Amino acid sequence: MSLLSEVAGFWMEGAMRTMEAFGQGYGSPQTDPPATTPYEVVYEGGMVRLRHYQPVERRHKTPLLIVYALIKRPFILDLQPGKSVVESLVQQGFEVYMTDWLPPARKDSWRGFDAYVNGDVADAVRVLQIREGTEQINLMGYCLGALLTLLYTSLHSDSVKNLITLTVPFDMGVRDLPFYNLVDVVSDDAVELVTRIYGNCPAWMVNGGFNLMAPMHHALDKYVGRYRNGPREGYAEMFELFEHWMRSDMPLAGQLYREMHQLIFKRNALKNGDLRIADEVVDLGRITCPLLNVVAEQDDVVHPRSSFGLVEHVGSEDKRNLAFPTGHIGAVVSAGAIGKLWPQVGQWLAERDQ
Repeated sequence: MSLLSEVAGFWMEGAMRTMEAFGQGYGSPQTDPPATTPYEVVYEGGMVRLRHYQPVERRHKTPLLIVYALIKRPFILDLQPGKSVVESLVQQGFEVYMTDWLPPARKDSWRGFDAYVNGDVADAVRVLQIREGTEQINLMGYCLGALLTLLYTSLHSDSVKNLITLTVPFDMGVRDLPFYNLVDVVSDDAVELVTRIYGNCPAWMVNGGFNLMAPMHHALDKYVGRYRNGPREGYAEMFELFEHWMRSDMPLAGQLYREMHQLIFKRNALKNGDLRIADEVVDLGRITCPLLNVVAEQDDVVHPRSSFGLVEHVGSEDKRNLAFPTGHIGAVVSAGAIGKLWPQVGQWLAERDQ
C-alpha cells in the first residue's frame, strides 16, 4: 500500500471517529480512558469536580491545585505512564489536586468569569485549605485554565503561595497565528446568535475552532506521523489516546463565551488593565507571589509572544519565563517535556516550599 493511500485511510478513520463523536456527544466523563495515576474525587459543586492524587511519599508541605482548561477533558495531563504531568509531579512528592470540569447545560449559560473564578476555582481552593490545614496553596493552570488562575490570584492573592502559568493566553493583541485574525471578523451579533440558538458555545464549534488553529497538523500531518511511526512500540496506542482527547471537547458556557470573545480576544482587556469581574478590576499588579510562566516555544494554539509579556505586568519580585522547545500539547505529553521540563517545574516549586 502506498504512503498516500494509507494516509488517506488514516484520515478517513479520523473523519469517521469525528462523526461518531457528534452522535455520542463530546466531552463525556464516561468516555475517558482509564487513569494512569490513581485518584479520588473529594469535592463536587458548581461546574467542577475535584480530583486528589496522593503521592506514595509526600516531600513537600504545600499542596498543588492544577486548574485545567474548560474545553476538553483533563486526561491529556495523565495520558500514559511516562507521559503524564500528574504522574511526574506525584512522583516528585507533591500532593496534587486537579479540576475536572463538568460540561455546562443550557441552564448554565449564565456562567461567566465571575462564576468560574470567584465560584468554582475559589471553592476548589477552599477545599484544599480545609483538607490540608493551610491558608496558602500552590496554583497552576494550563491554557484557559492558566487564564483562570491569573484572574483568581489577582482577586484572591492571599490564598496563593506560588503561581505557575502554562501556555497562558495573556496578550491577545498578538496576531501571529492566522486563526486569531478571524476573531476580528466575528461580530458580537454573531456571538449573540450562537448563544440564542444553543445557549452555550456548542462542543462541535469548540472542536472546529481548535482544529482551525493548526489545520494542517490536525488534518494531515498527524496521520503522516502515524504512518511513519506506526512500528514504534506503544505509538499506535498513544496515537489513539491522543485522538480520543482531540474529540473530547465540551461546550463553553454562553456568558463565558461572550466575555472571552468581547473582552479577552477583541478588547485585550486583561493585558490593557481594564478587565472587570463582578465590578472589581483585575489588577495583575496585586499578584506578588512567585510566578513561573512556562512558554512553549513552538506553540500553535497560544503564540509564545502572547505569553512572554505576562511577567512585565505582575507585581511579583520573584518571576521568570521558562521557555521550552515544544508545542502546546507537547508541553504536557512529549517525552522531552516529561523528562526535562516538569522536573524543572517541580524543582522551582520545591525551592519555594519553605
